[in-house]
Amino acid sequence: MFESLSDRLERSFKLLKGQGYITEVNVAETLKDVRKALLEADVSYKVAKQFTDTVKEKAIGQKILTSVSPSQLMVKIVHDELTSLMGGDKVDINFNGSPAIILIAGLQGSGKTTFSAKLANYLKTKKQKKPLLVAGDVYRPAAIEQLKVLGEGINVPVYTEEGNNKPVEIAKNAIKYAKENHFNVVIVDTAGRLAVDEDMMNEISAIKENIKPSETLFVVDSMTGQDAVNTAKAFYDKIDYDGVVLTKLDGDTRGGAALTIKAVVDKPIKFVGIGEKMDALDIFYPARMADRILGMGDIVSLVEKAQEQFDAEEAKRLQKKIAKNTFNLEDFMNQLQQIKKMGNIKDLVGMIPGMGKAVKDIDIDNDSFKSIEAIINSMTPYERQNPVIIDGSRRKRIAAGSGTSIQEVNQLLKQFGDTKKMMHVMSSNQGRANMMRAMRNRK
Repeated sequence: MFESLSDRLERSFKLLKGQGYITEVNVAETLKDVRKALLEADVSYKVAKQFTDTVKEKAIGQKILTSVSPSQLMVKIVHDELTSLMGGDKVDINFNGSPAIILIAGLQGSGKTTFSAKLANYLKTKKQKKPLLVAGDVYRPAAIEQLKVLGEGINVPVYTEEGNNKPVEIAKNAIKYAKENHFNVVIVDTAGRLAVDEDMMNEISAIKENIKPSETLFVVDSMTGQDAVNTAKAFYDKIDYDGVVLTKLDGDTRGGAALTIKAVVDKPIKFVGIGEKMDALDIFYPARMADRILGMGDIVSLVEKAQEQFDAEEAKRLQKKIAKNTFNLEDFMNQLQQIKKMGNIKDLVGMIPGMGKAVKDIDIDNDSFKSIEAIINSMTPYERQNPVIIDGSRRKRIAAGSGTSIQEVNQLLKQFGDTKKMMHVMSSNQGRANMMRAMRNRK
């Protein structure tokens, strides 16, 4: 996401390279290019102009420190303004009420039902809530069945009333059911339409008025660009929602909706959907998104994803095995599985500062691990725990069993052996001291 915008902004900042200081002339040329970049990203002209005017006002007359170049200062100002444009700080969901009621609204095809299930999964696994999903979309074919399947997949109950086509009544009955059965969050999925119409608006307004939700979220497909912003405005005028959810952001390389929507409706973006899996839902952090737009990576989110998968006890166990030089292929395989749970590999690598551009045109996916997994799975448990015993005949059998070549098996075993040695050396006090000495000598 945002790849085109990131490239254009990088080219814009190069206009200031070699300049000794910021002037009205050179900043005007740079910001003209920045405005074009924003317009190409499907940001509205009004928002793009206001953004560049603000940046220009802050940049003119800024004193340049000897350790900071004009282009670096411009990046800092643009970063701060992008963060402000997208809302400044992250905004949490309101859980007032017993149960807390979350109303989901949006157009048909925006991803409301999938998001409802993702949100339930997020609240259950990350917030230790007991959510109940409510199938309030009584018009779209198979909508109720879709929510049932998604709910079953994440082990969250779905409240339905077969044959009842009155969404307000269903929602009210669901809340009563939730109170009786001790659910502390109710997520109401509502019907959408192919376009904004009066009937839909009246219905969602009636649902909100009757159930009085603690949180109303508007779900919008980010790939529709400025159409998403216009729809957001229409819904806001009718139901005054609390926050926005951008879905399919992984498929949108422009990102105009994310950059514009807060300025138009003055409501925060609270979540972004980045895939089809139930755990592919991220809290929206404006500053982190600004980092990614400007090619700075998002190391904080990467560390958080890692922390979600790796617990302290497992880390201690591995540390002991590495120190004793008993780390084996079974341990290695377990670590691969944990990395895969963190999300798409290319997206994860792109979060590392400086790596987003490097992997932009490289095809990296989770299938990259398939041959490694096949090789290790073709070994016996004893071979995985004691790879040193894997001789020529065993390698031949493992290659045949995994559908790979003997050369691939040899390469994996060599790489594992080298990695294991390095990890063991680095785990020792002497190894850490040598590394620190080498780093000091490079300065």
